[in-house]
Amino acid sequence: MKPDIHPQYYPKAKVKCSCGNEWITGSTVPEISTSICSECHPFYTGTEKILDTRGRVEKFKKKLEKSAQKFPMRKKKARK
Repeated sequence: MKPDIHPQYYPKAKVKCSCGNEWITGSTVPEISTSICSECHPFYTGTEKILDTRGRVEKFKKKLEKSAQKFPMRKKKARK
């Protein structure tokens, strides 16, 4: 490594989430604050909800079913 061109590395940088979760990681800044982490994100906690106020998911599923009926799966031709 060339001297004096790399930022200082903090092997024990503290990360704080807005939910109160804290952990230690390596970083080029000594303290990091984040608004969401794996402890409070709905995808990781299992509380994920699909908000579909206009029925778009159902509309897509219906359209997908229609196209599957119209065009059944075709066998692929073998390449030579």
